[in-house]
Amino acid sequence: MIGFYNYTVILTYVSLIVSSLGICFAGVGKPYHAIFCLIISGICDMFDGKIARTRKHSTPAEKRFGIQLDSLCDLVCFGVLPAMIGVNLAGASPLLTYAVWVLGALLILCALIRLAYFNVTEEMRQDTVSGRRTSFEGLPVTSAAIIFPFAFIVSLLCPAPVGEWIYPAFMLTTAVCFITPFKVSKPHKKGIIIMSAIGLAEIAGLIFLMLR
Repeated sequence: MIGFYNYTVILTYVSLIVSSLGICFAGVGKPYHAIFCLIISGICDMFDGKIARTRKHSTPAEKRFGIQLDSLCDLVCFGVLPAMIGVNLAGASPLLTYAVWVLGALLILCALIRLAYFNVTEEMRQDTVSGRRTSFEGLPVTSAAIIFPFAFIVSLLCPAPVGEWIYPAFMLTTAVCFITPFKVSKPHKKGIIIMSAIGLAEIAGLIFLMLR
């Protein structure tokens, strides 16, 4: 079989499968399930890089394969899935529906550009320097795993018609930030703890909204 098969890619595959299920949930009108899938994919992404770095003797081809695989997975998990959730939330308003369709396409396009740019610059960086990257240029696409659950919760808490436009507004802002050239420091242990706490708070909020 073509490709490279070892334990370092398992979590990436799990993330993709979960997000694919999330897309299906969004397509049949189950946004809560889809949002949970987005969060789970974000958790998988948080640790897949750490697992990959435990393998000390990866070949250059395996490293490049990992970069491409991770980015292709991220496009589905943090580009297509959030866009599909937005389409599901559009409701019956024709204006809102058309706006979300356009914004969904824009979000996916900007995520694609951001990931392709990252792949090129990361391969160039690895050819010239060693060590881990310390910062990113533009908003990392994986931040969608935190941004859109928050947008979803806020949209449900706000009264209509304002609440209906919250998620689309986040789609537009996030898409623009994906391709805006500003520096974002790569999170270390403290940042990961903070993001984990935010994720847990979002999960608690979603459960509360489902049960109320």
